[in-house]
Amino acid sequence: MNIYEVKKGIKMGIPIVIGYAPISITFGLICKSGGFSLFETFAFSFFIFAGASQFMGISLIMLGVSPLSIIFTTFLVNFRHFLMSSALSSHFEERCQKYFPIIAHGITDESFSIFSLNEEKLKIEYILALEFITYFSWWGFSILGYIFGEFLPKELSISMEIAIYALFIGMIIPQIKKSKYVFFIVILSGLSNALFKNISFIPKGWSIIIAIILSSFVGSFLLEKEVEKNDK
Repeated sequence: MNIYEVKKGIKMGIPIVIGYAPISITFGLICKSGGFSLFETFAFSFFIFAGASQFMGISLIMLGVSPLSIIFTTFLVNFRHFLMSSALSSHFEERCQKYFPIIAHGITDESFSIFSLNEEKLKIEYILALEFITYFSWWGFSILGYIFGEFLPKELSISMEIAIYALFIGMIIPQIKKSKYVFFIVILSGLSNALFKNISFIPKGWSIIIAIILSSFVGSFLLEKEVEKNDK
C-alpha cells in the first residue's frame, strides 16, 4: 500500500468534508423533523450518497409522491454521473479497474472536480482515501444532525425544512450569474412544473419529471448556442 497516496487523498478530502458538514447536518435535522427514523436517515446517506437527490427525495416522500416517481426523478437528477464516471475512467491507473464499482459509488461533484484536474494517472490508494473520508463524513454528519434534532425545539426543527430550498438556491445562484440562459431555464422549469401540476390526468409527482426533461432539452439547446457564440 502506498501510504503517501493515502495521506494525499485524505488531505485533499478534508476541504470537501468541511463543506459537507453543514449540509449533511441539515439533512439529518430535516429527516428528524420529517418523521424519519435514525436508521432510515443513516440508510439514506449510506446507500445513496447524493446530496441534492437526497434532499429532493425526502421532500417528495413527505409530499406523498409515489415511489416510482421519486426513483425516476432522482435518476434524472443523477444522470450526470454516467458522464462524470465515463470522463474519469481515462484518469485512473490500470489497477483501478477491478475497484470501479466502489469508485463509482464514491464519485460526487466535488471529487470529480479534484480527480479531473489531475494530469497524472490517479492511484487507487489516493482515490479510495479521498472517497472514504468524504463518504464517511457525509453519513456521519447526517446522523449527528438527526441526533441534534432530538434536542432542538420542535418549531425550530420543523423550520429547518426551508434548508431544502436554500440548498438549491445556493447551488443555482452562482450559475445564474454566469449565464442569463440559466436564469431562463430556472424560470421555465418552475413555470412548467406549476402548469403540469394542475393538470388533473397527470399523476402526482410526474409534473416535476416532465419539467426536468423539458428544461433539459431547452437548456442543452440554449447553452450550446451560448458556447458557439463565445467561441466566435
